[in-house]
Amino acid sequence: MPGREDIFQKSMNEGHSAAWDQEWNKAAVAYRRALQEMPDHPKALNSLGLALYQQGNFEEALQIYKRAAQVSPDDPSPMEKLAQLLERIGHLKEAVDVAAKAAELFLNQRDVDKAIENWVRVTMLDPDNVTAHSRLALAHERLGHKAQAVTEFIAVAALVQRTGNIQKTAELVHRAVQLMPDSDEAKQAQTLLRTGQLLPKPLRPKGGTGPIAMAQVKQLDRPKEDTYTGFDPIAEARQKALTRLAEILFEYSSEDGHALQARHGLQALMRGTGQLSMQQSEQTKVILHLGQAIDAQTKNNDDQAAEELEHALEAGFNHPALYFDLGLLRSQGDRTESAIRHLQHAIKHKDFGLAARLLMGQLNQKIGRLGPASLDYLEALKLADSMIVPAEQSDEIRQMYEPLIEAQALETDEANLKRLCDNINDMLMRKNWRTHLYKAREQMPRAQDGDMPMPIAEVILQAQSSQVLEAINFVHQLARAGQLRSAMEEAFLALTYAPTYLPLHTLMGDLLVRENHTEEAIAKLSTTAQAYSVRGEAAQAAKLLRRVIQLAPMDMGARIKLIDQLVSRGLVDDAIREYLELADAYYRLAELEMARKTYTTALRVVQQANADRNWNIHILQRMADIDMQRLDWKQAIRVYEQIRTLRPDDGGVRKNLIELSLKMGQPAQANAEIENYLTYLQTHSRIEEGISFVEELLGERPTDVVLRRALAQLYHQAGRVDDAVAQLDSLAESLLNAGQKEEAMVVINQILLMGPRNSDQYRQLLMQLQSG
Repeated sequence: MPGREDIFQKSMNEGHSAAWDQEWNKAAVAYRRALQEMPDHPKALNSLGLALYQQGNFEEALQIYKRAAQVSPDDPSPMEKLAQLLERIGHLKEAVDVAAKAAELFLNQRDVDKAIENWVRVTMLDPDNVTAHSRLALAHERLGHKAQAVTEFIAVAALVQRTGNIQKTAELVHRAVQLMPDSDEAKQAQTLLRTGQLLPKPLRPKGGTGPIAMAQVKQLDRPKEDTYTGFDPIAEARQKALTRLAEILFEYSSEDGHALQARHGLQALMRGTGQLSMQQSEQTKVILHLGQAIDAQTKNNDDQAAEELEHALEAGFNHPALYFDLGLLRSQGDRTESAIRHLQHAIKHKDFGLAARLLMGQLNQKIGRLGPASLDYLEALKLADSMIVPAEQSDEIRQMYEPLIEAQALETDEANLKRLCDNINDMLMRKNWRTHLYKAREQMPRAQDGDMPMPIAEVILQAQSSQVLEAINFVHQLARAGQLRSAMEEAFLALTYAPTYLPLHTLMGDLLVRENHTEEAIAKLSTTAQAYSVRGEAAQAAKLLRRVIQLAPMDMGARIKLIDQLVSRGLVDDAIREYLELADAYYRLAELEMARKTYTTALRVVQQANADRNWNIHILQRMADIDMQRLDWKQAIRVYEQIRTLRPDDGGVRKNLIELSLKMGQPAQANAEIENYLTYLQTHSRIEEGISFVEELLGERPTDVVLRRALAQLYHQAGRVDDAVAQLDSLAESLLNAGQKEEAMVVINQILLMGPRNSDQYRQLLMQLQSG
């Protein structure tokens, strides 16, 4: 039985609000609550599907959209989402079938553009699909897209030719020539047919598509034997790198015309803000080389894969996944220095840091640099150890490695260095490395209450740093007892034999905070964060910078440094949130120019990192608000046009564009915007929304003739003939009173076309006007 409407509506509103704020976990919870009241509500199902998709929970999103498609079998939207999800997770055959169904449903709703978009998706995944090519040919022909129609007719001809139906092949080629006689493509096909040669089959875009690459990467993930239990750290990172590269390829190669238009428009808005996203030509090169690199790597052609990745790097693509994968491939040959150089760009990233450190350790040991190798191995063990302890102990564990690493940097005995490298390599380079580390930690002495945990490295290293560890514990004990001055004195004493031990400096900053010496604490924590950053410890640097921002929310320098650290770790969403916080801080200081520049930079980061596209709308809205406050209406129109492209169903954005066009003295542009939006709503069977929209505009412009005629037309389409006639009747009377006889007669004719009950009276009035 249906649940309570009020609870359902409240939950949906909460979900929409959370989705607007990019809080997809909260949105999903709210939508689930709504579905408890109305389990088969189409909008709730589609909304939950979107929230799950944004969380990366593709499998559950798939099930939700399947349910939505069952509940609303005539609605093409969930079917289209299903096709996109199946495509993304590599189920290409199913994606082809579902996309074809979505295209037919869109066609039934007379949304030809969306139908074409889904047929194109079918042909990209299955170039030999005759039905999809045929549908595209007919659709393009009817829309007057001659060049595209010719291409599709020839594609169908090539496929039909291979079935032996020569007569049908000739008819298709002849149709292409008739459609566009000057087409070189059509002439070439005609020549090939006359000389008895095969027409070229339709092909996928060169280099493979994102979905194909994703399917290939998924194939790598399948175990070769039933006894397979997992990956070693390097194999894990390789899989993550390939998956990420395939996702990026998918995102670029699956963009439709509207998405490309939006991306180009956003680039126009970002001009003058520094390094921009890749230009179209560069993006095309990156897509080509990434696709070929993934294809080569899945076929174990590592040399070619490395060359393709180098080309992608030269074209301007510099993602940490590329650096790691390229470093891994170069490490397998004799390009050791090149491999180390590439791996250094990946050590800060949370997904690749451990594997990059291990590889660098192996490479340095291979060429006899045992000192650097031992430090790389210890850094790798530090990362691995911090992954297996409870989250609240992770930072402490990493800090406890620092005196060990400092002491190891002074070691010169080659036998000891080699033994350390071999021990750590043996400990980590195994499929069950996590289990092995868990067991090693279980065998260690248990920490007493209040003491910090011991790092695993103590098992294999008898470090000279025990004095530092004991001193840190003693400082903590004094601080907990409230003896802050004594704790600070002990910390200064410890610095005499460990001056570069950064956790000790962090502890001193914490003590300064507790003593209310805020300025000194900020200086200490900022300096320590900079030292961590220089060492490549982006996580620790970010943690300290957050502390600084808590102490001084308007410290712009600290926030900018924090953003740099987040970007280097691949935490793009967190970085964008910090950009928004920074922009808000400028806004509160009434520095509108700096606030807008910061939003523009955030928009550039979204584009460069291929982050969640919903960020685009969120940021553009903020930019438009600032433009409106500055009365920069021309720039505001440009921004709102980009939002409209990304979200065509947003009535508020449309209204802003209409009002701005009128303020700029462009009534024709305003009327075109109204017509465009109403056409969109009519196409998507949302007449009532159109009526509400025009009624709201008429409340502000009651004498607008265009609006009154548009409202009458909408009333008529909604079956509200009496309302339509009343609206036109009032308009005709206003026109007559204003002496606009000809315009009034046009309106009366429009009334008669609607077949009102008192048609005779209107005919008589029309005759009087014509005769008088």
